[in-house]
Amino acid sequence: MKRIRRYWKLTAVGASCAALGGGLSAIASAGAATTTSTTTTHRVVRVGAHRGLLVRAVNGDVVVTTKSGFETVTFDRGVVQSVNGQQLTLTEGTKRTATKTVTLTIPTNAKVRDDGRPASLSNVTAGQRAIMLRAPNHTWVIARTPRTR
Repeated sequence: MKRIRRYWKLTAVGASCAALGGGLSAIASAGAATTTSTTTTHRVVRVGAHRGLLVRAVNGDVVVTTKSGFETVTFDRGVVQSVNGQQLTLTEGTKRTATKTVTLTIPTNAKVRDDGRPASLSNVTAGQRAIMLRAPNHTWVIARTPRTR
């Protein structure tokens, strides 16, 4: 009871913000027309707010804003199975469950980092954790050796 008396203003502000947000959402959706087209909606979100989701993501396409407009960045994350020339084979998923195995063709001008140091794709070895980021003009491969316990 003491806490309720102490924080009643904070609770009232929170409840009114929630009600106001719900009301504005209802007004905005009431005036929106429903369509069946397949358009992509771009939302601007803060990275810090959804960091937990990004840490667990294994692959995807992210639309980012640049000076020249919107650009799509593709990423794949997993455990390296093999490196053969410019082909990088990753097993995507978690430590317990593998989702799928993908073979990625890495361009020759890609920037490769192995355990925090500049390297070439041939330095990446099987068993390392890796992420491949592909933007319109750049490609990065970042590999690291997992810690042993």
